[in-house]
Amino acid sequence: MEPNIIIRIADSGDAQYAETITQQMEESAKARGTGIAKRSVEYIIDKMKEGKAVIALTEDGCWVGFCYIEEWSHGAFVANSGLIVSPQFRKSGVARQIKRKIFDLSRERYPNSKIFGLTTGLAVMKINSELGYEPVTYSELTNDEQFWSGCKSCVNYDILMSKERKNCLCTAMLYDPADHYEPTETKEHFEQKSKVYERLLNFKQSRFLQAFRKKDKQKDGQKQRKSFISLFSIFFS
Repeated sequence: MEPNIIIRIADSGDAQYAETITQQMEESAKARGTGIAKRSVEYIIDKMKEGKAVIALTEDGCWVGFCYIEEWSHGAFVANSGLIVSPQFRKSGVARQIKRKIFDLSRERYPNSKIFGLTTGLAVMKINSELGYEPVTYSELTNDEQFWSGCKSCVNYDILMSKERKNCLCTAMLYDPADHYEPTETKEHFEQKSKVYERLLNFKQSRFLQAFRKKDKQKDGQKQRKSFISLFSIFFS
């Protein structure tokens, strides 16, 4: 029998789960090979205290999932970040429920803010489309330097910077309260284009990673040549 899962706004009493949440974030990012690797325990607790997070628990207090809100550009943009689900509850539909709850909380607390996200996952793109998000270019996201500096802990940060923050492995999605399609429309559009998005994600990953591996090999070759020249000059000096 499936346990009953409670999804609610987190508070200071949930601080006991913060360490587990940060560990799961880090492990999940390593497994995916992309994404922000880890937030500090203190940062997660602050989000709980501020009422800017959603937590999922079983009735007997077992941690299930988590997500939080970040504010950028003086409130012009907010992001629903750090979505994480305990391994034993993945593929149960709880991620979709958490995303809905954190989206509703964002709309309640920031009714005029644009809500955005970056993801490499087709499943998250699908969930976002059901909420009314649309795929957009990076230029439509916040230009807040603090947000982009948060990408430094992602293994693909060098790719992002090489593209002058205009592109990366992640797909940008945006919900604009002042100008948006209804969720039924964005969901239908995503379903029609899902194969295209999947091919695009695969293309970006293979193209960008190939280019970077090639650069790394060239750098390694240059280092080896410099080392050889240095040794050669020392030997014959």
